[in-house]
Amino acid sequence: MPELTRRYAVTRLATDAPFDPSDPDAPFVLKPWKDPAALAALRAYRDNCYPELRRDVDAWIRVIEAGRSVRGDVGRRNEPHVAPGGARRGDGVKRPAGSGRASRAPVRGSRRAPARPRPKKRRR
Repeated sequence: MPELTRRYAVTRLATDAPFDPSDPDAPFVLKPWKDPAALAALRAYRDNCYPELRRDVDAWIRVIEAGRSVRGDVGRRNEPHVAPGGARRGDGVKRPAGSGRASRAPVRGSRRAPARPRPKKRRR
């Protein structure tokens, strides 16, 4: 799989800094072995990339699908919300009853902590 190479060294931050969606160089890590939503995203990526990379990503997807199901914490939470066969939301696929944010009862006494101010970025 020559097209699939490690391009980034992704490490945990020393702080609990929030993800910055406006940073164009920030990597966002998906784990398709542990998260069925990540596998669906990988399939969408495969369907929209250049042919050599498509071939390598497709081979990777086949290895994942042939292996045993491994679920991480996020993967277990995402599993009931992933459309069968990788179909997209809004395509008429029915979701299981009780799935989605609106159907969950709020937990009594749970409040989010106020957002911490972000440190200013240093210019290089």
